[in-house]
Amino acid sequence: MPSVVDSHHHFWDLSKLDYAWMPPGDSVLRQNRLPADLKPLIEGVGVQKTVIVQAHSSLEEAHWLLKLAAENEFVAGVVAWVDLTDPGVGSTLDQLQRDPYFKGVRHIWHDEPDEAWIMRPDVLRGLRELASRDIPFDLLPRPRHLPYIPRLLDAIPELRTVVDHIAKPLISEGLFDPWESDLRRVAEIPGVYCKVSGMVTEADTENWKPDDLTPYVSRVVEMFGHDRLMFGSDWPVCTLAGTYEQVFRAAEHALGPMSDANRAAVFGGNAERFYGL
Repeated sequence: MPSVVDSHHHFWDLSKLDYAWMPPGDSVLRQNRLPADLKPLIEGVGVQKTVIVQAHSSLEEAHWLLKLAAENEFVAGVVAWVDLTDPGVGSTLDQLQRDPYFKGVRHIWHDEPDEAWIMRPDVLRGLRELASRDIPFDLLPRPRHLPYIPRLLDAIPELRTVVDHIAKPLISEGLFDPWESDLRRVAEIPGVYCKVSGMVTEADTENWKPDDLTPYVSRVVEMFGHDRLMFGSDWPVCTLAGTYEQVFRAAEHALGPMSDANRAAVFGGNAERFYGL
């Protein structure tokens, strides 16, 4: 049986790096979140392995996360940031690929002022470098970014990608389009995966219930099938709306009844295969 895997969470130490995207002032996010904080939470729901995903656009963070992975048995991999626009990104990747915990790359695309950032020639050059090395790329879109993904994968069909957070539909407003029609076009591209993650913070963070997520997740199941979906907690960002256990149970609820084989895939096997854990 594959392990139960959380394919998407973060760590941070505010004494090391400044996370400019965090809300200012007294935010639940503005406190250190480290492996000792997460370990009892994953044990509480039966998660055995996790994937740390970048939360800061720096190689400094990448090396720190890889160190945490080496020190904590439950961490199976790291999705790190690299500067895709750097003409020398190949030498950066040479260095990262020497570390067995380096499993993928992500860029905080949805915060770029240019929504078409992913199609810039210098970015495409960097993404071609990932594709040539079979390094997966986490896509971080909002609904308005989805139309660029088919164009990206027309340009680099061999790039292995996963859409984070079901592309952040406007759950709090109950909206489905154009998110649904645009994500469906993405799902029609073979080999694109999707993370069932990051949903509670797109819902009404004070008053959401698992049923609010179900119509979005059921559409994603229909689009991608159980063999291209993976569970992610998005902890500790999810604490803006709920506890680790609430998020895990809400994902179970929204995914609905599954065969044992499909459950094993969504809650572990797909992430193990995609990232090579």
